[in-house]
Amino acid sequence: MSDIAKVDEKYKDWITDVSARFKSSQIRAAMKVNEEMLRFYWTLGKEMVAIKETVSWGSHFYQQVSKDLVGALPDVKSFSPRNLLYMSQFYKMYSDYEITPQLDAQNDEFEITPQAGAKSPLTAIFMIPWGHHKAILDKCKEQEKALFFVNKTIENNWSRAVLLNFLDTNLFERQGKAISNFKKVLPDLQSDLAQEMTKDPYNFDFLTLREGYDEKELKDALMANVRRFLLELGMGFAFVGREYRLDVGNTEQFLDMLFYNIFNHCYVVIEIKTRDFHPGDMGQLGTYVAAVDGILRKENDNQTVGLLICKTKDNVLAKYAVNMVNVPIGISEYDMSNLMPESYKSSMPTIEEIEEQLR
Repeated sequence: MSDIAKVDEKYKDWITDVSARFKSSQIRAAMKVNEEMLRFYWTLGKEMVAIKETVSWGSHFYQQVSKDLVGALPDVKSFSPRNLLYMSQFYKMYSDYEITPQLDAQNDEFEITPQAGAKSPLTAIFMIPWGHHKAILDKCKEQEKALFFVNKTIENNWSRAVLLNFLDTNLFERQGKAISNFKKVLPDLQSDLAQEMTKDPYNFDFLTLREGYDEKELKDALMANVRRFLLELGMGFAFVGREYRLDVGNTEQFLDMLFYNIFNHCYVVIEIKTRDFHPGDMGQLGTYVAAVDGILRKENDNQTVGLLICKTKDNVLAKYAVNMVNVPIGISEYDMSNLMPESYKSSMPTIEEIEEQLR
């Protein structure tokens, strides 16, 4: 930093502002370049699909197109046979939309218009990098699932590595699938947000426990891996506390886990059960949810939500159970495959034994 900037605050602020505006301009320029490239890929994919239907080149179609395009544009690296195939797949995935020039725009400006039966413009598909699209096309065969991951990438700013991780976790099939009474007890908008916040089942494969693990061991392991646990819960969850103490009347109540979801602006009480779901669980969790609502919830907070995560559940029984309570509760299962045989447990020292030896 120059001597002038050190003594002149207005000049220093101006330099900072110019730097911020330049970086913002770079980001917008990169996004515009990415958008134009993806629009070109979509259009090229559409044209190749149409041409391929009229020629008889067989399996060598993309090799021939690649050879001719590379000959015409030798400095461009985007026209490999594999990449051309991805462009055709890109068009086919979103072929129920049409990219057309705007009537009052320059020749290089386009808009997306839905064809008959399409629900809404797919502007989101032009907002993520091509490498992300290729990963999605590899894993998704239907548009709904592909768009789910496109929108999740935008919402959460996922890198390609993070996207690949979630593509392998059946997130689309699990997202928003908890059995709940949210539609019954919450306003429409909040109920939709609360439902979207859930999964069923939750994937706890980041844990390794003995086959006969108990509830305390599972909760200890989740807290030891709280960063991974928060990642599995989803974006927006902030950890408030485990065994969170509430003074309710003349009693002390301890909540398994208490979180706050910053997107939904509400507390989330999570109870973990390492057994089958019991209808009696609703009374305990419902009491905790009502207590948090009455004691912790502030004026700007939405209604507190409860989530019961159990080993297994009978879905019919769970549906009856949630509809019998008047506070918002969801019920999900969890999966965990990394289990050690019981014999390993006896040969391994416990934390207490290690601490004793260290003393």
